[in-house]
Amino acid sequence: MESELFKFIEKYFILTEEEKAALSKSNPFRSYKKGDVLLKEGALSGESYFIAKGCIRCYFVIDGEEKTTEFYTDGEVFNPLCALTKQVSSHYIDCVEDSILSVGNADGGGDFLKDFPRFETLCRLISENLLAQNQLSFANFKTSSPEQRYVHLMETRPDLLQRVPQHQIASYLGIKPESLSRIRKRIIKKTK
Repeated sequence: MESELFKFIEKYFILTEEEKAALSKSNPFRSYKKGDVLLKEGALSGESYFIAKGCIRCYFVIDGEEKTTEFYTDGEVFNPLCALTKQVSSHYIDCVEDSILSVGNADGGGDFLKDFPRFETLCRLISENLLAQNQLSFANFKTSSPEQRYVHLMETRPDLLQRVPQHQIASYLGIKPESLSRIRKRIIKKTK
């Protein structure tokens, strides 16, 4: 699993053997089962995650209903907002499927960054990429219909449609499961 983390980082720069050893020591991999909750509303967390294998979901519970805001899958990083703000979480994070995650310190690891300062640049670049992705995702959500959002999901993240329960996909798209069923039927008719 470490090779997945190294491969992700090496999209930005080539790691030295010393850096690989330090990363292995400071970012342990943990296995989680489908349904495990990584963070609950009202809790504090200082952890960040690299998803080596699996799928995690972020969601809010509003009036007893889950509202999914994002999915993170193989080879992606996730840093909960509460880990950055040092305030209690307003959302939940759970595992949609069995997952293997590298769990690090969201504040950058303190001593690790002192010993390996170029990782500060890496953290900044990753943060900038995540911010750009989130802005694009938000803009697409605000400017498209539910059917357009579903088609976009089919085109950009087709794996989610196989990995994630349909009610969570519907929640992610901002619709009810019944509406998702109607949209899927319309799309099937159009392709015939």
